[in-house]
Amino acid sequence: MTPATDWKENIAPDENQRFEALAEVLHALQTKHGRGAKASRALHAKPHVGARAELVVLGDLPAEVRAGLFAQPGTYRAYVRYSNGAGQRQGDHKPDVRGLAVKVVGVPGRKLIPGLENARTQDFLAIQSPSTPFVGPEEFVAFAQAGVEPWRLPALMARYGLFHTIGALKQFLGAVSVPVPSLATLTFHSALPVAWGAYAAKYRFEPESREATATVTRDPERLGTELATRLRAGAVAYTLRVQLFRNEALTPIEDASRVWSDGDAPPVTVGHLIVDQQDVSSDAGRALAERISAMSFDPWHALEAHRPLGAMMRARNHAYRVSTKERQAAAEPEE
Repeated sequence: MTPATDWKENIAPDENQRFEALAEVLHALQTKHGRGAKASRALHAKPHVGARAELVVLGDLPAEVRAGLFAQPGTYRAYVRYSNGAGQRQGDHKPDVRGLAVKVVGVPGRKLIPGLENARTQDFLAIQSPSTPFVGPEEFVAFAQAGVEPWRLPALMARYGLFHTIGALKQFLGAVSVPVPSLATLTFHSALPVAWGAYAAKYRFEPESREATATVTRDPERLGTELATRLRAGAVAYTLRVQLFRNEALTPIEDASRVWSDGDAPPVTVGHLIVDQQDVSSDAGRALAERISAMSFDPWHALEAHRPLGAMMRARNHAYRVSTKERQAAAEPEE
C-alpha cells in the first residue's frame, strides 16, 4: 500500500472556543503547580538535560518525504531538552512520560505562529509512546485535571464510562511504568501527526545505540545523571524516521489513541539527530541548560510543510500560546 495525500482534518465550528477553554484549564494547573513562584511549564516541567545537538538531513530521499526541512540535504544546529511529562517536578523513580524536544536553528521559510513568521527555527516534540491513551483533547485535559485533583475522578467516570476510564488509566500507567534505564536508549515518538508536504506523517527518533550502561534505581535524578555521564564520554545519536499516511482506517489523523503500525505505514529514514559530546554539568553546560529551559518548544514552531494535524495538535496551539505567555518564554534563538 502506497502513501496517500487524501488525508483530512475534521474541524468543528465551535472548536476554537472549546480549545480556548481547555487551554485555560491547563493554565490553572500551571498556576497551581507554581504556587506563587515563577511559572514553569504546564506539562514537562522537570528537565533532565539541555544540550546542543545537530540535525543531519540525508540526501537521495524518496520523493514523498522530500518536503519542508527535508527537501534538501543539510546539517543544522539544534538544541534538545529531555524532560519528564508531569506538570510538577518529581523524582525519576516515579512513573511518568519521558519527552524529547528538539529545536532546529537556521531553518529558512515562513513559520506558522503569528508574530514569529520570520523565526528561523523548527521544533519537533516527541515522547516515549507511539500514541496517547486519549482519543482527543477534551479527554486528555480531563484526565490531566483528575491526575492533579483526584476528587474529579467520579465525574470523569460518569463522563467517559467506568470501563473506558479504567482502560485509559491502565494504558497510561502501563506505558509510563516501564523502567527506563537510559534516555539515550529510548525511542521517542511524535505520537501525533504533522503535515509532511502533501502527505501526513508521524515521526520518531530511534536510538542508534541500545547499550544499557546503568541500572534502574530510586535515585530521583537518575535519568539526567546517567545521560550527563554518557555525554561526557561521547555523542548520543538517534535515527529520525517517518511514517506516511495510508488511509483513515489504518492511519487516522484525528484519533490520537491509534498507533500507526510499521506494517501499515513502513518507516522511512530521513536523517539523524546527534547530541554532541559535552559536559552538561560544567559551568558552560549549566548556563546552556538555563538558556534552553527558558526557550519554548512547540509543535507549532513549524514550517507550513510540517503543520501539526488533528484535534489534539490544534488544541495544543491554544494551550502553548497561553503557557508560553504565562512563563514569559525566551525569544526564538538566531543561532
